[in-house]
Amino acid sequence: MNLPNQLTLGRLALTAVFVACFSIEFQGRFTAALAIFALAAATDWLDGEIARRRGLVTDFGSLMDPLVDKILTASAFIGLTAFHAIPPWAVIVIISREFLITGLRSLAASKGTILAADKLGKHKTTWQMATIIYFLLLLAAGEWISWPWQPAAWKFGTHFLVPATVALSVWSGLAYLLKNRSLIDTR
Repeated sequence: MNLPNQLTLGRLALTAVFVACFSIEFQGRFTAALAIFALAAATDWLDGEIARRRGLVTDFGSLMDPLVDKILTASAFIGLTAFHAIPPWAVIVIISREFLITGLRSLAASKGTILAADKLGKHKTTWQMATIIYFLLLLAAGEWISWPWQPAAWKFGTHFLVPATVALSVWSGLAYLLKNRSLIDTR
């Protein structure tokens, strides 16, 4: 197994550790979750960069890299709902988009085609990860300091970042479906 694919599987393992940080109460758990999520997000960039530069793009990587990204971000969004960072409706929309695109990729695979992520989908993933990191930063900061503008920062996240993330998720999903509509046989 090549290095980019190992990094993808490593990101999947980091996701389990990240989820444990949300599930187990301990001092500094949000700080730990932030560090683990940031490391996992970095491996997403790194595995793609290495695969392209070294010519190590594989069918496994083309399929698993975006799937593992979806597992990581879905886990984070679900975890953040418990702390009222992301409203449940937003998580439902985002995860529904991810299921639809994964279904389209499965359909393509059944027809012998591998659908790699496109640029808009990569922007969507970056925006989702930035939104998650933003809220993790707020939660982590709250573990260590009390700051007067925390409510304003929280409000910015819920009133700007979340709607922008949902809008980009929906837009990128629709664009991907339209781009690959030939795969959908309605007969």
